[in-house]
Amino acid sequence: MTRVFRGLALFALAAALTTARPAAQTASLKGDFLKDWAQQKDTLAKIAAAMPEDKYGFKATPAQRSFGEHVLHVAQINVMVLQTVGAKAPAPQIDMKATSKAAVIKAMNDSFDYGTAILNEQTDATMAGTIQGPPWMGPSTRTRMFAFAIGHTQDTYGQMVVYLRLNGLVPPASQRP
Repeated sequence: MTRVFRGLALFALAAALTTARPAAQTASLKGDFLKDWAQQKDTLAKIAAAMPEDKYGFKATPAQRSFGEHVLHVAQINVMVLQTVGAKAPAPQIDMKATSKAAVIKAMNDSFDYGTAILNEQTDATMAGTIQGPPWMGPSTRTRMFAFAIGHTQDTYGQMVVYLRLNGLVPPASQRP
């Protein structure tokens, strides 16, 4: 009898815990991309800040971009790709000749802020809407434009990691707390 009672009690407890859980929150395209975009900005800002100013001109080989040029490249591509989304937010002017660490980081941050402003104008329906993307992409959704921009920044981040390591620095994401 005790065994049956324990079994019923455990069943009742499990049922109560299952029904007491808060309802799952609904995900949205806009919400997911706002989170991912903010995370990308944070990750890139940290790695850009990690390189000393006197190493912003460092190139792994003469044919490569300098570290600072990589940071500016992120800004340039963010703006170029996201301008195709068709938003009200004005695009920032990126000075591709900037060389100081502060100016280069500001350009990159401005490009991410531009992306956030565009995302804040969207709904899930507009994110799924078709637009004319850059020439190499053709007709695409706004979602694809943001996915491309995030993927591009991740690729560039990987290159920037190598530049830090070649200068004896550990990338912020690889540092132990």
